[in-house]
Amino acid sequence: MVYQLILQALNKRKLFALLIDPDNNDEISLIKTAEEAERAGVDLILAGGSLISINFDESIKTIKNHCSIPVVLFPGSPFQISVHADSILLLMLISGRNPDLLIGNHVIASQLLRKSNLEVLSTGYMIIENGSLSSVEYMSNTRPIPEYKDDIAVATAIAGEMIGNKLIYLEAGSGAANPVRARMTESVKKNINIPLIVGGGITSEKDISELCMAGADIIVIGTAAEKDISFIKKASDLIHSF
Repeated sequence: MVYQLILQALNKRKLFALLIDPDNNDEISLIKTAEEAERAGVDLILAGGSLISINFDESIKTIKNHCSIPVVLFPGSPFQISVHADSILLLMLISGRNPDLLIGNHVIASQLLRKSNLEVLSTGYMIIENGSLSSVEYMSNTRPIPEYKDDIAVATAIAGEMIGNKLIYLEAGSGAANPVRARMTESVKKNINIPLIVGGGITSEKDISELCMAGADIIVIGTAAEKDISFIKKASDLIHSF
């Protein structure tokens, strides 16, 4: 069970989740990334993106065939579901007011998820302002929580935990100009009792250190690893040092 692995690992150290967008990779780059993730000791692979990948299912199989790391679906739509993965983040966009992303898409996917062997991880998903218009903000048609409104972020995260989310995910967006601020991360972490995931715009060792020290339990890195595959090992070593 992926959730139990997360809880057990967090008793010892922070976790590194590598985000892979199938739309940004061909088979060769997927294999290279999966093999590098294995060598680097990556804890989780998140697979998904903002658009509908025609070869999504094949991409998941390719990743699984070239590493032993748990693959967790990070779906941008109900079409990004593959029974070849290990689990799925069932994202509730609790920072927005788009009913499709709070319950509508979940209803569409519910029967397929029930029949699959995927472990479903209910996740309170919160888009945070990052200094530019992110893909997730555009595609979700919702406004992000302002980057300096820590009180709104805290209240939203608390509400997410109260309604039964197993994880809270602070998201600045893929390729964000700035990552989620350390102060907001710290404020949210102090007020919830479930694992906190932070991703988007994390491009340097300084970003990683600040977010780990602020209380992020799981650090998600995608674009920086796409641009420089050697960053996977650097990030893994640093995250696991906390």
